Amino acid sequence: MFAAYVTVTSLTALFNAIAAYTYLSGHDYPKAQADMKRVPRSWLPILGLLLAAGALGLLAGFAVPLLGILAAVGLVLYFIGAIIAHLRVGSRQLIGGIVFLAFAVASLVLNLAAGSQV
Repeated sequence: MFAAYVTVTSLTALFNAIAAYTYLSGHDYPKAQADMKRVPRSWLPILGLLLAAGALGLLAGFAVPLLGILAAVGLVLYFIGAIIAHLRVGSRQLIGGIVFLAFAVASLVLNLAAGSQV
């Protein structure tokens, strides 16, 4: 169980750190996604910081389990919002959001399970 917790949480942190980098570096993909979802581009740095905070929080959760749980909850809410934003504009390009959501949920479940074994 511990190996799954470390592996899934580390991968979730890595994926979200990469996503945060694309948002914060001015990459074209987040800009196109924001335009498609009719989200102001001025929100991109904030969204990138939320992704970065989630990634760092997951890693901090290895030392302080509550931080990992809170970060995972935040990422679950973030990706539910992202999927809703897609559906709001009629987009059916949901696979990326669903994959990120699944990793966030798995991290949350494993964080909770790891915490209950301590």
